Amino acid sequence: MTSDAGDIGAADAPRGGIRASDAERERTAQSLRDDYAAGRLSGDELDERLEASYRAKTVEELRSLREDLPALGLAPRELRADMVRRRAELRRRLFQHAGGSFTPFAICTLIWAASGADGSFWPVWVLIFPLVFVLRNAWRLYGPAPELDRVQAELEHRSGGSGRRGRHRHRHGPRRPELP
Repeated sequence: MTSDAGDIGAADAPRGGIRASDAERERTAQSLRDDYAAGRLSGDELDERLEASYRAKTVEELRSLREDLPALGLAPRELRADMVRRRAELRRRLFQHAGGSFTPFAICTLIWAASGADGSFWPVWVLIFPLVFVLRNAWRLYGPAPELDRVQAELEHRSGGSGRRGRHRHRHGPRRPELP
């Protein structure tokens, strides 16, 4: 009779083994985000797997979400450290680019103030463009699904244009003074 009771208890246990805790779901979700940041998952794959991780009832369901990804261990810590370093570097570069884009706003504000500061504060319209740039890229750096590669590509594109012009000028050597 005791063996029958044991069989009934085993039949009542969920398939796939042990039930997953909220902490295990969150660890799996974070590791999926880390794999996305490393380029192993696309945005759509990340969204699907995150939804599945929060719906998972068992540890086995959580494991199945990671079966085609590298094993957990030191890699996520190293990945996280790399992401922190990349974010810091990209944040520094973002502020450098943003600083230059706020210069027209500062000049327009000085013009507005020098002209008597009458009427509405029209330089605010010049401020919109650098704010959009900073806010969009800050969301890409620190949002729920970081897009570090996208921020890096945009910053390189912005700095690449001026860098190419600078190299082009120096290719021909210094300018010679013209004779009278």
